[in-house]
Amino acid sequence: MTNHQLTADGRTSPRPPVTGRRRPVAGYGQLAGTATLLRLALRRDRVMMPVWILAVTAMVLALPASLASMYATAAERAELLSTMNSNGSLRALYGPVFGDSIGALTAWKGGIFAGLLAGIMSLVIVVRHTREEEETGRQELLSTAMVGRRAPLTAALLAACAANTLVVLLVTAGLAGQDAGGALALGLGVGATGMLFASAAAVAAQFTESARLAKGLTGALLGAAFVLRAAGDAGSAGGSSVLTWISPLGWLEHVRAFAAERWWVLALFAAAVAVQTAGAYALAGRRDLGMSFLAARPGPARGRLASAGALAWRLQRGGLLGWSLGFLVAGVVFGAMADGASELVGDNAKTRELIERMGGAGGGSGAGGTDSGGGGGGVGSAAGESGRAVLTDAFLATMAGMLGLVAALFIVSAVLRLHGEESGQRAEPLLAHSVGRLRWAAGHLAVAFGGSALILLLAGLGLGAGHGEDIGSAVGACLAQLPAVWGVGAVAVLLYGMAPRYAVAAWAVAGASLMLGWIGPALNLPGVVLGLSPFAHLPKLPGGEALDWTPLLTLTGLAALFLAAGLTALRRRDLTT
Repeated sequence: MTNHQLTADGRTSPRPPVTGRRRPVAGYGQLAGTATLLRLALRRDRVMMPVWILAVTAMVLALPASLASMYATAAERAELLSTMNSNGSLRALYGPVFGDSIGALTAWKGGIFAGLLAGIMSLVIVVRHTREEEETGRQELLSTAMVGRRAPLTAALLAACAANTLVVLLVTAGLAGQDAGGALALGLGVGATGMLFASAAAVAAQFTESARLAKGLTGALLGAAFVLRAAGDAGSAGGSSVLTWISPLGWLEHVRAFAAERWWVLALFAAAVAVQTAGAYALAGRRDLGMSFLAARPGPARGRLASAGALAWRLQRGGLLGWSLGFLVAGVVFGAMADGASELVGDNAKTRELIERMGGAGGGSGAGGTDSGGGGGGVGSAAGESGRAVLTDAFLATMAGMLGLVAALFIVSAVLRLHGEESGQRAEPLLAHSVGRLRWAAGHLAVAFGGSALILLLAGLGLGAGHGEDIGSAVGACLAQLPAVWGVGAVAVLLYGMAPRYAVAAWAVAGASLMLGWIGPALNLPGVVLGLSPFAHLPKLPGGEALDWTPLLTLTGLAALFLAAGLTALRRRDLTT
């Protein structure tokens, strides 16, 4: 009876054939379900996204007060501008200075790094709601409803746009007191940088079958942008190098916020975002759900991984290699900058005090006072050399501490790979065999804790090689960060073992430690607040007072305790609960 219809007199007759194209139901097209997916994305990121936004904006908004206290007069700011623009290694890190106002110095000191953080935030958001959803199979489940082909990609890009828009608004509002036009230019530049890498991540998500690989490709692009800009700025005082103009971070630099803004540079961001977004949409419409244009290579017919530890190494070796190369290069760059620290500071007592406070150099103020006090003949020269040595040691200690703070991000990422394997239901088939939970977890934890030691060792070698002096002291300064790094990693293990749903809170622990170590000394926060970070209790090497092993052993013991508690909880709880 399905091919017949009922007539008015109660009889049946054949249905007329259906001709023409079927009209789509209103609202169900390529973008159907976008609003619902966007609400879902914002709900899932209700913790992560605000943390990232606050991290980006806090780094920028904390700078004006700090810079105003260190460079209170126009003469001091003009001297800083001249010194920075004549020092290639410092230009490589921060870029050239285009103005001597507090706003211009804020854009110089924090603009590039805010752009980096916005880029990382954006690529994480986009990959999380595109490729990661497909990899875990959740997108296939959602697509059984009325969800258009391009709706997931659109929702992910809109979520990234919402995060970057909040960054723009907060940066603009926070710096409007300096100059409204400059504040808007800096905010738009940072937000546009974030959207550029969001659209780049959207393209990468079409080419790979792995969310980790998509993040890695976009992260490599972000790193290449920083290296190109650094190389260009190191060779050109005015940022006119072709290498600088190739890099999107160079575009952010050339917006020149608070220094005769170049609004037309923002058009470069808009064009790049439009091209990459169009490419991502075109690619998304030409592949099947869950597939990619760069298919994963099939493994060998016979397995060659003999243990769970070998599998963990196979899964994490790419990330560890990238972190290792990055830390080695960063160590060389920071080491090469050490001798220029005294030149940058000059006679500015407050800047010297800040560096020595961050580096923890004992007797730094006394040395600085002797140096600036003048004196005649050999005595004054010797005092000046002593002051420069103390300041150089404090700078190296500061850089070692910063590398330790960043290493905390690596160990959290490596530990939470356990959570990714479990939530992706790849751990359960493995544990169904004769592999115990502790042995499975031990492989990933060996990479996490051993890998953090490796990258800090390479950072120390780079720091010593770049400085060209005692490599052993530089290596010791970096390895002294390990107890705190392991402490953050152990907290991540504890959270994952006890409450896997809240394991992502480990990123908040690492982020809070990073912000306290980065911004806390500049804001001269109370010792009680700074002491919340485990890194605040570490000895500052090289220089400073005699090495005190008590905090190192205490932090290592606490890390071991948290690690044991986390593994015990993992052994007793059910998986995926």
